[in-house]
Amino acid sequence: MFDFQEELKKLPHCPGVYIMHDANDNIIYVGKAINLHNRVRSYFRKNIGRGPQIDKMVTLIARFEYIVTDSELEALVLENNLIKEHSPKYNTMLKDDKTYPYIKVTVSEDYPRVLFCRQMKKDRSRYFGPYTSAGAVKDTIELINKLFCLRTCNRNLSKEVGGERACLNYHIGQCLAPCQGKITREEYQEQVKGTLAFLNGNYQDTLKELEQKMQRASENLEFEEAIRYRDMYNSVKQIASKQKMEESDGEDKDIIALACDDRDAVVQVFFVRGGKLIGREHFYMAHVSETPKKQILLDFVKQFYAGTPFIPRELILQEEIEDIQVIEQWLTERKGSRVYIRIPKIGAKEKLVELAAKNAMLVLSQDKERIRREEGRTIGAVKEIASLLGLEEVNRMEAFDISNISGFANVGSMVVFEKGKPKKSDYRKFKIKTVSGPDDYACMKEVLTRRFTHGMEERKILDDKELENEFGSFTKFPDLLMMDGGRGQVNIALQVLEELRLNIPVCGMVKDDNHNTRGLYFNNKEIDIDRRSEGFKLITRIQDEAHRFAIEYHRSLRSKAQVKSVLDEIPGVGPMRRKALMKHFTSIEEIKQAEFETLLEAEGMNRAAAQSVYDFFHNQDKN
Repeated sequence: MFDFQEELKKLPHCPGVYIMHDANDNIIYVGKAINLHNRVRSYFRKNIGRGPQIDKMVTLIARFEYIVTDSELEALVLENNLIKEHSPKYNTMLKDDKTYPYIKVTVSEDYPRVLFCRQMKKDRSRYFGPYTSAGAVKDTIELINKLFCLRTCNRNLSKEVGGERACLNYHIGQCLAPCQGKITREEYQEQVKGTLAFLNGNYQDTLKELEQKMQRASENLEFEEAIRYRDMYNSVKQIASKQKMEESDGEDKDIIALACDDRDAVVQVFFVRGGKLIGREHFYMAHVSETPKKQILLDFVKQFYAGTPFIPRELILQEEIEDIQVIEQWLTERKGSRVYIRIPKIGAKEKLVELAAKNAMLVLSQDKERIRREEGRTIGAVKEIASLLGLEEVNRMEAFDISNISGFANVGSMVVFEKGKPKKSDYRKFKIKTVSGPDDYACMKEVLTRRFTHGMEERKILDDKELENEFGSFTKFPDLLMMDGGRGQVNIALQVLEELRLNIPVCGMVKDDNHNTRGLYFNNKEIDIDRRSEGFKLITRIQDEAHRFAIEYHRSLRSKAQVKSVLDEIPGVGPMRRKALMKHFTSIEEIKQAEFETLLEAEGMNRAAAQSVYDFFHNQDKN
């Protein structure tokens, strides 16, 4: 038994991290402290205005542990790592795990390339970004390759110059073919310098050069070439005009503000690079109930900048946060140069913070409206279906369908919807084992029997091991069974459930003569549904999804049955050897003509398998 009073007495007066556990030994909170003794003891004092969220957490604490560090900075780093690893319930958490795209120029290579990447590495390359749009990055790289004709291949040119022939890019004028020695290293480096200048925002030289080339081509009556230069000129101008704002100081900075209500919080970040606003992004924070804005901002800064590879010189925050000096020191060490945290009160920076806050509030309000509409399509629709059938509560619905072609390759499908949304991890498919021929009722009986028998057996095994039903793959039973069909399919389902002594409501999804959803069959009568209602739309989605899943499985079985090789008939030749033989010889005819020793050269072939292949084809010839 954990003795709180005794353990509290043992707490040291030094920096560190404390970890709170519940009765099931789950980590529910991780925090740091400059003085562990004072901070941890404060949780167990009464009436100190901690807020209902922390008060509730304290009631769940079964034990705590702590890790001593040499400094508050070390405690901060350790706290971040533990929160990221364990995702404690009562820590404010950054929900978004986004990685932003960068443009990478491999300047350490003899003939550098321009690449798309999502991580900055210490590999002596030049990185530009981060950018908020992957599509814009790819478009920019494509434009750079057209402008400066840098190579896109991954050849090692220090060894392969003059080796393989030039690629297609050279022949269409988008590569200078350093692999063939068509350009010297010095000339190529001049193109790289132009690329770096372009990425640094120096568009004027490029625009001037393109304008001259366009004019020259026009004068020489090379109109197609002139059009090509004109298109590139317009593309560069478009990129140059995309900058939304400029700051006179030309520094890298992030502007951070948030909007929150009693349940949700959204943090808005403006990314300013080289004095120019290159984009913005919003982030959702979880577990924010009753959490002050200052704490949410602090948790965001710690978690976001612990994971992002790029740290700007300046963070502009909406409100003052705790531990500013420690956070600055931590960010400075991560960046390798001085980082400042500012909370502006007046001026242009304060206006930017205000703008970020407005954007955060807009995202929050729009998101609430979206959630409301989504709930109408899902939870609201489920409630409507439950009301139509006279059921108190429906959460999990399972729908079944059968697919075959004239009794060939009978298959069954099970799709699952929880709270009106598909739960694809619980989808199941069944290859019919006991039925041959087009008997949908018998097929459905087999599928349902296997599904629930398997579930009951799993439940028994888990009960014997004293494990929760969540650990099984068939253990969760539905609140409502939905059959693709009317009376016949429903009666089959009821028969199976009766035999297995299960009590689960069953309805049929009835279709009209045009094979469109018409209504529900329940308790021996058909229930008409308003076709404009969300409930009807959900039924249609469920029925279509069950049919789609069954058809896809049936098609996959048909395609497998149709794909057959003569090599499959040879003893000792399985799928791996078949692939190896086809890769080595490229055709059946070559394998047929190959000598025994030649067959041995194929990957994975031994003497017995080679002899088997040789005998198979040569005995065929004799026959």
